[in-house]
Amino acid sequence: MSEQTQAQERTARRVVVVGAGMAGVQTAVALREQGFTGSVTLIGAEPHQPYDRPPLSKAVLLGKSEGSAFDVDFEGLGIELQLGREALAVRPGDHELDTDSGPVPYDVLVLATGAEPIRLPGTEGVPGVHLLRTLDDAERLRPVLAQQHDIVVVGAGWIGAEFATAAREAGCAVTVVEAADRPLAGALPAEVAAPMAAWYADSGATLRTHARVERVEPGAVILDDGSRVPAGAVVVGIGARPATAWLAGSGITLGAHREVLADAHLRTSAPDVFAVGDCASFPSGRYEGRLLVHHWDNALQGPRTVAANIIGEAPAAYDPVPYFWSEQFGRFVQYVGHHAPADTTVWRGDPTGAAWTVCWLREGRLVALLAVGRPRDLAQGRKVIEAGIPMDPELLADPARPLKAAAA
Repeated sequence: MSEQTQAQERTARRVVVVGAGMAGVQTAVALREQGFTGSVTLIGAEPHQPYDRPPLSKAVLLGKSEGSAFDVDFEGLGIELQLGREALAVRPGDHELDTDSGPVPYDVLVLATGAEPIRLPGTEGVPGVHLLRTLDDAERLRPVLAQQHDIVVVGAGWIGAEFATAAREAGCAVTVVEAADRPLAGALPAEVAAPMAAWYADSGATLRTHARVERVEPGAVILDDGSRVPAGAVVVGIGARPATAWLAGSGITLGAHREVLADAHLRTSAPDVFAVGDCASFPSGRYEGRLLVHHWDNALQGPRTVAANIIGEAPAAYDPVPYFWSEQFGRFVQYVGHHAPADTTVWRGDPTGAAWTVCWLREGRLVALLAVGRPRDLAQGRKVIEAGIPMDPELLADPARPLKAAAA
């Protein structure tokens, strides 16, 4: 087969992308940007125009913005949108996607269904209990904040802190209950998360740790110690899991967290099926392990690799330095890299102050960094991690010295 014939076959293919969030939209756009001329169909379960999620816990929630639709000319790019259409199953042997309105044939399928929030057991259908993941969720919560209800937030993770921040800005009384002994227990070690606990009180919110929800009653949350916390509304932020239940029976291999196991090129175990974003994990040579990254930047970066590998002209491996940010209680928190419990911790600055950084070193090299109000540390640290430069811990610990100047 000639190179020209192979190129014609590639461009005549039908690519179907399931999931119209950041990862799905960016995959469709990247295909066009990289010169793919075949058909591209983007299927989303929600009826809304594809939208970005970070503003949901900020501007949309507080009524400062009506929405956060992506500024993408889908029609102009030749991307067919099929919204309000739910994916039900994949039949890789037939190269067909089953949806609630019939089957969709594909030559290449991209799974970009993201993650779904974990529900608090026993609260299904209970009035006044909310999640915050979709545009509809944010619009249901907006009047709750406007009416300044007493609000109980279950979970002191990233989304819990961001929602508590917005609720305090709206003038609500806020109590955050967390089963662990500290906020962000699943993400950060105790000595790093401990200073963040004070941020809640500083903002006027109450943080209750070692607090498990026994049940939710009308107007109150009952904790396992018998205490009763007034609640005009309850917002649950106890984590998210990959939205992959619909793949049961497909033969596509899932991991321990029910995520799609993708390879270094973001291919799945099924032929002609890729996976990207929150629903997939990938092997990282940089961090010598498999990463499952539930953050915006991963959903932005991964699609470029998927598009390149679909087109096939420059097969690319995906091994990013993960990055995310969070705005909470008047602070801008940024994290880059990936740390492990055995890594060495180096502090830059006083964690009781307004601006400080924590660095993690492995064999003398920077592997991760958390910056609070120090964006320059973050920008320099990201480049240092990517380059694998050895660092001098004593120089690194001096917050007055530029981070990049601590190279050994």
